[in-house]
Amino acid sequence: MKRLLFLFLLIVLMPQSCYEESFVPVEAKFFTEFKNADESVPVYIVIKNLSEGADTYEWEFEGGSPSFSSKKEPGEILYSQPGIYTIKLTVSNADGERDVCERKVDIKDAINISFSKKITQSDYPPVEVKFTNTTKGQNLTFQWTFKGGNPASFSGQNPPNVIFNSPGDHEVKLTVSNGFETLSKTDIVHVKENIVTAFNWETAHEDYDYQAPVKLFMNNQTQNAISYQWSFPGGSPSSSTETNPQVVYSAPGTYTITLTASNGKTTQKLQKQVTIQKDTGIYILKDVKLGVNYAHNTNTIGAFYSTRLRRSFTAAEVTSAVGADIDIAFQGQNNAFTYNKFVSPTTVNQYGFAAIPNAQQTLFINSQEICNCGLNFTEAQFDAVKDKTPLQNLNIPNSVAGQQQFGKQLPRIVLFKTQDGRKGAVKIKQFVAGILNQSYILCDIKVQK
Repeated sequence: MKRLLFLFLLIVLMPQSCYEESFVPVEAKFFTEFKNADESVPVYIVIKNLSEGADTYEWEFEGGSPSFSSKKEPGEILYSQPGIYTIKLTVSNADGERDVCERKVDIKDAINISFSKKITQSDYPPVEVKFTNTTKGQNLTFQWTFKGGNPASFSGQNPPNVIFNSPGDHEVKLTVSNGFETLSKTDIVHVKENIVTAFNWETAHEDYDYQAPVKLFMNNQTQNAISYQWSFPGGSPSSSTETNPQVVYSAPGTYTITLTASNGKTTQKLQKQVTIQKDTGIYILKDVKLGVNYAHNTNTIGAFYSTRLRRSFTAAEVTSAVGADIDIAFQGQNNAFTYNKFVSPTTVNQYGFAAIPNAQQTLFINSQEICNCGLNFTEAQFDAVKDKTPLQNLNIPNSVAGQQQFGKQLPRIVLFKTQDGRKGAVKIKQFVAGILNQSYILCDIKVQK
């Protein structure tokens, strides 16, 4: 009877003992963080496994490297391309328990700002500029600012063409964001100044007196222009598109010169007048200094003079290139001016000077009073000379007596005739006596052209 009771109790209690057997639960859990807080590719994701009750781990890293792992702690996962990727963890244990956890990671594109600009016409105002955004990447936002431009700002990848109206340097800034970091790049648009039209001119050397005919050499000083239109009414040529043209006015009168300058977009005009005088047929040269021999030979004050070049020459300045133009030579023996004489350039080597290369002959009448050649050209007559007629009527012979020296009595009028037949007169106004190399005569010269 006892045995039967024991077996009954054993049968009843056995199912109850199996039912209460415990199983170990499993939970998949992890978190991620960006290494160095860097969310732009290349990105390293740091994985921290927080799972419980697991014996095995299966990791799947979409878009990552590595893409799979069975380690409990897979370490750092590299993402080289931007995008939203899934990290999946599947865990299990010996009891057959299984759990899954998934998380998304948002990998931002790297920012490498690049853009170009192109001026559609010229860099003179107004300047139109086309900007091309060559920044590469996904899920980027763009913000443009154009200092002094129209429009002044723009949100988007490629802005419309921008107009800059004012001269100067204008800053252009492109700001790019990937949602994690924001970077900017700047450039400068330079707009040139507006046109400033300016010009003057110089005459040909022989036309310094503005007596017709006169050749003018234009000196264009205009700023910020690319083309020019000249107008010369009454001149030859009557117009020109050259930057620095030449023009000849053959008749007396007052003429208007017009320059219209353009930068390809706007123009600006400037007018000036020039007055051409009637041709008198003579040059009037005032306050000419001619040094004594010592001043000339020590290269302080020249004793040689060219009426065509309108300048004096010291010994060191005399070359074969200018020798043929020298038509006056003065000999002053000392600073006391007791012996003075104008001599032909062909004979200067006889009077203490070096010979002039390519010298041309000039006849001088130094002393009209002893010439005995019918000449009595006075100071008053010299002062009254306004054109070539009084000089043209002079008969200037090759007179030995007339070529004689003179002292320092004033007034003194010296007549001459050049090898090419031009006649002239020298009026000595002053004998300037200083130290030997600073002594000279001061004179005016009137000579046929």
